[in-house]
Amino acid sequence: MLEKIISVDLIEVIESGAVQVRTKTAILENGKQISGSFHRHVVAPGDDYSKQDARVQAICKATHTAAVVSAYQAAQAAQGV
Repeated sequence: MLEKIISVDLIEVIESGAVQVRTKTAILENGKQISGSFHRHVVAPGDDYSKQDARVQAICKATHTAAVVSAYQAAQAAQGV
């Protein structure tokens, strides 16, 4: 029997306050992994994180304070982004 499991396996907060998320996709055959891959994405301060994994939401809620969002947006504006 084949089974596909997708899970968030790594969450990192970097200095700017951005949250980096790594998602693992594993293909299992009879309970044994036969294939796997990773995907990364970033949740920047000020981004909508309401559809993220519950753990990612909790980390964003704790780290994306008004001060962090303002500092991030100011840094982006200074870089012309």
